[in-house]
Parts: sequence; C-alpha cells; structure tokens
Amino acid sequence: MHNDRPVLGILLMLGFCVVAPMGDAVAKLLGQSVPLGQLLMIRFGIQAVLLIPLVILTRRSWRMQGRVLKLVMLRTGLHIAGIGAMFTALKHLPLADAVAIAFVMPFLMLLLGKYVLNEEVGSRRLIACVVGFIGTLLVIQPSFAEIGLPALWPLAVAVIFSLFMLVTRQIAKETDPIGLQAVSGVMAVVVLLPAVLLGQSLGLKPLMMITPSTHEWFLLGSIGLLGTAAHLLMTWALRYAPAATLAPMQYLEIPVATGIGWLIFFDLPNTMASTGIAITVVAGLYVVVRERNLSIAKKAISDASRRAVRPEPAQSPA
Repeated sequence: MHNDRPVLGILLMLGFCVVAPMGDAVAKLLGQSVPLGQLLMIRFGIQAVLLIPLVILTRRSWRMQGRVLKLVMLRTGLHIAGIGAMFTALKHLPLADAVAIAFVMPFLMLLLGKYVLNEEVGSRRLIACVVGFIGTLLVIQPSFAEIGLPALWPLAVAVIFSLFMLVTRQIAKETDPIGLQAVSGVMAVVVLLPAVLLGQSLGLKPLMMITPSTHEWFLLGSIGLLGTAAHLLMTWALRYAPAATLAPMQYLEIPVATGIGWLIFFDLPNTMASTGIAITVVAGLYVVVRERNLSIAKKAISDASRRAVRPEPAQSPA
C-alpha cells in the first residue's frame, strides 16, 4: 500500500499545481503562432514517446480489449477535445481566468454523479454547486463583455473533462495509469495525424502545419514534457495520499496560474473576476470537505456493520 505517505502525496500534488499552469502558459505563448492541430499532435506525441519506454522497462500492463478498450478510445477522444478547448480558451483569455472558469468541473462532476451514476448528493452540496456557478459567472462576465462567445471556452473545458473523469472512473481499477496514458498518447497521434494531413490538403487553418522556429520547437517540446509530467505527478500523488486529502490542494493551481499570468503576460483578474474566483474556490472547497466527511462517515458505518455481523469465536470446551 502507498497511501501511508500523505506528505509525499501532498508534495507531488503541489508539483502538479505548479507544472500544469506552466504548461498552460506555454500553450498560450504558442497559440498565436502554431496551429491547434499541430500543437495537439506534438503534445500527445511527446507523451507517447516518453511513456512507452517507461511502460516497457517497468513491464506495466497496457493491453486492453472489449469494454475497456472502447472506453479508453472514448476517453482519448475526450482528452483531445478537452486539451484542444483549453488551448483555444488560452488564445482569448488571461491564464488565471481560463483556469478559474475551468474549475467549475468539480460541481459538474457532482451533478453527473447524481444524475448519471445515481450517487446520493445532499441539498447542501447542491447549494454549493449553485454558489460555485455564480462565482464562475462573475469570472466569465468581464471577459464575455470584452471578447464575446470565446469567453465560454473554459466552460467547454469543464464539461469535457467532467465526462473525461467520468469515463476514467469506469476503468480506473482495470488499467494501469501510466500504461493508460501511454496508450492514450498513441491513440491520439493515430487520430490527429490524418486529421492534420487532411486539414493541410484542404487548407483548414486550425489543422494546417507550419515549420516552427527554433524557439517554437523548444516551446513545443516543453509543452509535451510539462503536460506529461503534470499527469504523472497527479498519478503518483494519488498513489501516496487519498483523493480526499489531495482534492483541496488542486485549488492552489488558481493562484499559481495568476502569478504565472502576471509574470509572463502582465495579466491580472479584475475586481469582479477576483471576487468570482474567491467564491468558486470557497464553494469548491466546501464540496470537497463535505465529500470527505461523508466518505469517512460511510466508512465508519460500514466498518461498524461488518463488526456487528462478524460471528463470535467459538468457545473452547472447559
């Protein structure tokens, strides 16, 4: 068992909260010059190149078939769409705003759990969802007033990644996480390469290819490395600490994204957006803490029930 090292898990999650916004910042830098299709293909290609040798050297499980294979294919499609939507959002929005709006995802996951997986969700958590959505709207409003519909791209990111997480939950116990990421990288390249080649022949701007400069090649390599590293940090964090312990840590990604956005792009959220970010974070943390407390309570009841029905040991004859 690895869950007895929570400090290491928290440190790994802190690493994720730094590395993931750095990858988003690189995507924002590249988004103005490198077409989306080429950006995605190189990002997933580097993921595959990095993880396939790791899978082979560590003899991890990667073979999939039947239901699991179909779900992995669906998950890969959602992964491509989610990252593509995030890269598109970053072309139009400040880094902190895009990340903060995408953090509506925990609320969507809660609602999907209730209405898709028939999980029990109490009224207080539903109210927290409503409050979180209100906070998200406050973050969106200034950008929407300035640039219009592109300000909604982070909401698309949240919806897509909520579905992505829903599918991942269905196969998490049947796949190795690193093997899953390696296979997904290969699948993504198989999907994206013909799409980019077709887009090049048809002259579709988002799917065309350019010859990157030396500086752009460096950034393209960085985005693949940072994206892969972020996923590995999160995966390893979850090996050493429970999800309930790590979930509140993810909200540190918002202030880190704000700092990186200020340092690189000189962007800071305005007063309304800052208020919305604060409301979203508070509501999200409430949902996380509530989920953790309910999980602990359910486990305690389950353990008590098992002890109650356990037969008493037979008395030895005198």
